[in-house]
Amino acid sequence: MTTTPITVMLVDYDPHTEKLCRAVFSLNPEYQLAAVCHSSRDALRSFARYNPDLIISETLVQGASGLRTVDLFLQKVPAPKVLIVSTENDFDRIKQAFKIGVNGYLTKPLTQERLAIALKTIREEGTPLSNDVSRKIVSVFRQKKYEQLSQRENEIIALLEQGATYKDIARKLFITPSTVNFHIQNIYLKLNVNSKSEALTKLKQGEILAA
Repeated sequence: MTTTPITVMLVDYDPHTEKLCRAVFSLNPEYQLAAVCHSSRDALRSFARYNPDLIISETLVQGASGLRTVDLFLQKVPAPKVLIVSTENDFDRIKQAFKIGVNGYLTKPLTQERLAIALKTIREEGTPLSNDVSRKIVSVFRQKKYEQLSQRENEIIALLEQGATYKDIARKLFITPSTVNFHIQNIYLKLNVNSKSEALTKLKQGEILAA
């Protein structure tokens, strides 16, 4: 008895990724690469035509957000499976991807073996992750939480410890620089310090209990 192949749509501008996907799927009759899209517009047209079971997508496609397009596809019923294969491994981008419902996240450079394993993991209802993505997720859960600070203040302290500027923090937390400054002033008051260096030193020395 023959089975219907899993239709795949690739949304990426990277010729290396396209070549690799074609090589993997040519060796695996369970999959059919129905479309290769180099832009979000191409992806929207191809999705309507092929209704793919699986989408492999970059997070940025020709300077635009590939995740916004993926989000539209994931709202369909039934929704396709989505594997992100990206040059980006920023935690906020990873978090955004899983928030909209993707099934896995791999970072480039990609190999045939990694892609084949990821496909098998998705087929078995698992969540394929690159090692660097896994480490970032684990590190977030391991971050210290200072009981005298609010959740937002803890997020800001964690970013300050990583060397982030006020503008970096505002971008990563989707707030304004003035809001960042407001929270930092509250942190200074709670810690009884007058500068970022004093705050980080006091926290490092353990004068504020970490939960």
